[in-house]
Amino acid sequence: MNSDSIDSANSPESAEQPFHVIEPVKGVFSIDWQELWHYRELFWFLVWRDVLVRYKQTVLGAAWAVLQPLSTMVVLTLFFGRLAKIPSDGLPYPLFSYAGLLLWTFFSSALNFAARSLVSNQNVVTKLYFPRVIMPAAPVIGGLLDLAIAAVLMFVLMAIYGFYPTIRVITLPVMVTIAFVATLGVGLFLAAMNVKYRDFRFVVPFLTQFWMFVSPVAYPATLIPEKWRLLYYLNPMAGAIEGFRWALLGAQTNPWPGMALSAVSAVVVLLLGLAYFQKTHRFFADVI
Repeated sequence: MNSDSIDSANSPESAEQPFHVIEPVKGVFSIDWQELWHYRELFWFLVWRDVLVRYKQTVLGAAWAVLQPLSTMVVLTLFFGRLAKIPSDGLPYPLFSYAGLLLWTFFSSALNFAARSLVSNQNVVTKLYFPRVIMPAAPVIGGLLDLAIAAVLMFVLMAIYGFYPTIRVITLPVMVTIAFVATLGVGLFLAAMNVKYRDFRFVVPFLTQFWMFVSPVAYPATLIPEKWRLLYYLNPMAGAIEGFRWALLGAQTNPWPGMALSAVSAVVVLLLGLAYFQKTHRFFADVI
């Protein structure tokens, strides 16, 4: 090899390798949708993995998705329906409570998984680059499968009590969407907070327990005094649950004003959660 070829091999031009510079998206509400589409296979892998891990090496498998709201319904029916005589908008209390628990169980379960998602996968977060938002979003999507499984028993109970779906059932996706948007928004916020403050994982169970009692799961929203009703429906789960009962069981209440307010509240919660997540996600790998 002559000197010219050696100089050519050692030249800066020949040593350069192609590389890609990752830059943060500007704006707290901005999302690189093209990048999300590029990582769509990873996203669906995470969704499927969360579903498999949830029921792996369990005796009852997917039946846990039914047993959790069913067992809670039995307890609520005994203490709130039979002993406390809580009204149920003219519906059989088991149906009333189970309908509320369907959305609530989805919300609380998906929220707990989303809040722990980044910390539970810290080895992946610190070693690989991917849009961080897909990590807490995956268990929320996976929770919809649990909701669908638990809904099968809902229709069985409806048949037992002589309730059958009406044309209102076509509005069910609206109620589920409100719950989904609220869950995703709170999940993004809690996931980001859990990275920075590890003791925040103790706050999540308390938060979901408290949130259940300020949502119309065990009681109807009509028990709330009229002057406080507007404030009450700022809870996005309040309108979603009331609307869910109206669409599925034909409750006589008019859920649309409260549901509209809860829908707006859910969108606000999503935007705030996304804003905080986008503001802090670039530091996750450093502090997790």
